[in-house]
Amino acid sequence: MPPKPTNSDIDADLGMFERDIRQLKIEYEQYFGGGKKKPPTEIEWRLETLVKRYSDRGADMNYGQRFRYGNLVQMYSKFRDIFRKRMKQKEEGTVQRHFGAAAREIEKQRAAQQAAATKSRAATQFPFTVSCKDPDQELKKVEELFEAFRAAKEKTGEKADALSREAFQEFVRKKTDQIKKQTSAGEVEYIVSLEGLHVRLKARAKS
Repeated sequence: MPPKPTNSDIDADLGMFERDIRQLKIEYEQYFGGGKKKPPTEIEWRLETLVKRYSDRGADMNYGQRFRYGNLVQMYSKFRDIFRKRMKQKEEGTVQRHFGAAAREIEKQRAAQQAAATKSRAATQFPFTVSCKDPDQELKKVEELFEAFRAAKEKTGEKADALSREAFQEFVRKKTDQIKKQTSAGEVEYIVSLEGLHVRLKARAKS
């Protein structure tokens, strides 16, 4: 049995996963554009190997790592579908759309999602409240709390870009477990509020 990976090992693998996805996209564009003679099968093999490895190791990852891994798998799956469709068209001689246009469409969708998130943060009302029973099973609630916290920081002029989504998710998971054990509460309420020029994030047992 292989040794259990450490958190630093997993973070390193996820970093490589993200870099390989970007490199795969670049090299496939070069291949379909005629700049390379062969598709980047070696990179794709590395990605597939990593996906299989961590699909069986979900318990070894913390909450933030599982969230990041899920997003990366989703991104890779989208690009992989484009690559395979484009390869089939190339083999059949029925190419109708340039790969770059399809890739740009995905990037456009991601930009639109980011713009929507920014707009949503601007419209957030404070105090913002959300309750969690199990953050690992309530990803949407944790995401909403994270965006509200970012919005509050932006309103007070505090730096929000340095705030790590993964670290925030891990904080909520640990804080929820801690309060539930200390108080025997079934749910924990989080409140993001503005107090003057400062942001406050409070957690308390919900009766």
